[in-house]
Amino acid sequence: MIITNARIVTWEKPNRILDDHAVRINHSIIEDIGRTEEIISKYKDEEVIDAKGQILMPGLICAHTHFYGTFSRGLYIPGDAPADFPEILKKLWWPLDQSLNADDIKISAQICMIDAIKHGTTTLFDHHASPNHILGSLDLIEDAFTQSGVRGVVCYEVTDRGGEKKAREGIDENIRMINKLDRSKGLVKATFGMHASLTLSEETLAQSRKVLPDRYGVHIHVAEHQVDEYDSLSKSGDRIIQRLKRHDLLGKNSIVVHGVHLDISEINLLAQTNTWMTHQPRSNMNNAVGLGDIDSILRTGVKVCLGNDGFSNAMWDEWRTCYLVHKDWTLDPRKMNGNNVVEMAVYNNSDMATQFFDDVRIGRIEKGAKADLILVDYDPITDFTVDNLPWQILFGIRDSMVTTTVVDGKVLMRDRVILNLDEKMIAKEARKLSKDVWARYSQQFK
Repeated sequence: MIITNARIVTWEKPNRILDDHAVRINHSIIEDIGRTEEIISKYKDEEVIDAKGQILMPGLICAHTHFYGTFSRGLYIPGDAPADFPEILKKLWWPLDQSLNADDIKISAQICMIDAIKHGTTTLFDHHASPNHILGSLDLIEDAFTQSGVRGVVCYEVTDRGGEKKAREGIDENIRMINKLDRSKGLVKATFGMHASLTLSEETLAQSRKVLPDRYGVHIHVAEHQVDEYDSLSKSGDRIIQRLKRHDLLGKNSIVVHGVHLDISEINLLAQTNTWMTHQPRSNMNNAVGLGDIDSILRTGVKVCLGNDGFSNAMWDEWRTCYLVHKDWTLDPRKMNGNNVVEMAVYNNSDMATQFFDDVRIGRIEKGAKADLILVDYDPITDFTVDNLPWQILFGIRDSMVTTTVVDGKVLMRDRVILNLDEKMIAKEARKLSKDVWARYSQQFK
């Protein structure tokens, strides 16, 4: 397949914008890039997608999300509104994840896949929880990824809040999926999920480390709220990152999520161990937990990525929120330069996805990279250059401008029509299942 007549944003380092160019895709890989007339003459009798001057760029990447939260949309929380993040967990997320069965898990993931395809997000790192349906839950999400054609990394959230048996089941589900997908060359990979320090005992951390293969790390929430740090100090004598370091759970294969209330010693440990960190500003705002000093954390060398924590998979919305909220939070318009947003959302996300998918480049348009691509119908009214591209995206481009989505060389959406999923049927089934989920959720408050 060749995509012709495109204005290509390569997101290489240094980035390039190539006018009237084309790419040749061979199976799942970008095999060639050149002027449109050159590529057409070189590769005859191939399927052609005419970009008609649209922008061709790598698909967007979400470094942390929760598909299982799909049915929270429009959900009424009984009683008084939660007063802080611990109450949000107890009144919303923990009763909701306990309300999910197998059908709910699968349809929740499918809804998120549709959302991702429509908004140009082609790789997602999911963090799953369903305490009453643990074993086999990751297979359901893997199936949703495979059927949709979207690329992703799965894990199960190990926690002690359901007791020792369920903690053990969570550990087993992670290890089972890691072993299943360890050498897979497909669209789905696995890692080892954990909820947060505040719901993990010393014994569970030790047991997890004992069974975790050497080439794998953990995907865990850290210091989203102050209570997480105080809990860690109370039960272990360590702050969270020191606690994870003592259990040998940091490193280049581990992802820590949020990090709002880390201190400088913890941030330096993340940098020293090459641990990934993800930032989710929309979620931080919604939960009123504050904002980490991301500009400073980036300067220490921590590899900060951008996720959405279960918000919509319209990742450019996350970019805009990130760009704006740090200015408001600090009362300083110099905070969170657009290039820092790009550093997280493009370059660090690309590096993390590439590492998790066997070091085959994801998130760039270059020879040998995975063909995860989107076409964007954006006609700029000012000069469109490498230097001003971050602000063209932040103030001009919208996710609704994505017209075509390609993952692994396969077209998943063309001219805004999703090709391999029945969007209306899935939405209809979701509406039906959500009623039962909400009923089970509400029953826990009686």
